Amino acid sequence: MPSHDFRAPRLFVDAALVQDARVPLDRDQSNYLGNVLRLAAGAEVLAFNGRDGEWQAAIEGRKRPDGLVILQQTRPQDRLPDLTYVFAPLKHARLDYMVQKAIEMGAAALQPVLTRFTQASRVNTERMRANVVEAAEQCGILSIATVAEPVPLERFLSQRAAGRLLIFCDEAAEVQDPVQSLQDSREAGGGIDVLIGPEGGFAEEERALLLRQPRILRLALGPRIMRADTAAVAALALVQAVLGDWGGGGG
Repeated sequence: MPSHDFRAPRLFVDAALVQDARVPLDRDQSNYLGNVLRLAAGAEVLAFNGRDGEWQAAIEGRKRPDGLVILQQTRPQDRLPDLTYVFAPLKHARLDYMVQKAIEMGAAALQPVLTRFTQASRVNTERMRANVVEAAEQCGILSIATVAEPVPLERFLSQRAAGRLLIFCDEAAEVQDPVQSLQDSREAGGGIDVLIGPEGGFAEEERALLLRQPRILRLALGPRIMRADTAAVAALALVQAVLGDWGGGGG
């Protein structure tokens, strides 16, 4: 069981964290600590920035929290597995959910791709980044996943490194043991891209393009059709358990 302090509030700050440093709080952070959590000067929180590990910090401020003084490190910085979650965007709340779950599952990068049947053509990447930070704060995660701007599927495929394993979750694939399929695809290095398409599925020309990619694993996620946000959790759980850092493997 990881030795995390789940009772202490955690706060992401975009500042260097070293002992005795003073870090200013923005208005939203001040409001959250003072008005939502009802914390005053002297109360302690955990601060992290995605680079310097996690630190115990004390709140400063007379009328309201306006800064933190960094006390001591509680956990050193870790590194996420080289795992990119590639997905056709969903609308609003379901996209929020998908992003949060991908972060909880240990994705290091999020890449929206636009396909013929993508439901949402506009993607609010700033909202996605806010969800990434919130999920990291709530779940004891130290690293902040990157969020890329959406690109057409064809462009993503043309630009990705050929050495990376592309796990193409395809509802039209033959149902086989996904754990065995992943174990058979285990190779050292290169990183992993996990691709979940839109709920309308991939167009035939998109599927054909995908199947021509080097180092690809076409994977069925069982005998039932899942919603895209459910498929995200299922696929990332499988990948992390077999190829990722859940079982000590390397992605």
